[in-house]
Amino acid sequence: MDWRELSTAPPAIGEIQAFRVTHPFHPLHGRTFQLVDCRQTWGEDRVYFYDDSGQLARLPLQWTDVVPDDPTTEVGAGRAHFRYDDLCRLADLVTRLDAGAQASAPIRSVK
Repeated sequence: MDWRELSTAPPAIGEIQAFRVTHPFHPLHGRTFQLVDCRQTWGEDRVYFYDDSGQLARLPLQWTDVVPDDPTTEVGAGRAHFRYDDLCRLADLVTRLDAGAQASAPIRSVK
């Protein structure tokens, strides 16, 4: 996803753009920070900001309000803590782990 293609208008020149941390389990949840940069690193879109100690920090873009809320979260009205795509990836991982565990389990003979 190219963050420059968001549906919200970019800030005017010189205007400071802020974002809010929206991930329900992150310690910074609900806090607002000044957006320094938005770019893809390590295969994931991230927002960059200065934390309380003045250090440059980053968070996954999806953990912020920089992008519109995921439809699953919107429809869940606060009840859905996980996105559909994340749940599908989790189900795939559990299936692969289970298949690997079954393949490495010793075969028992039944008498």
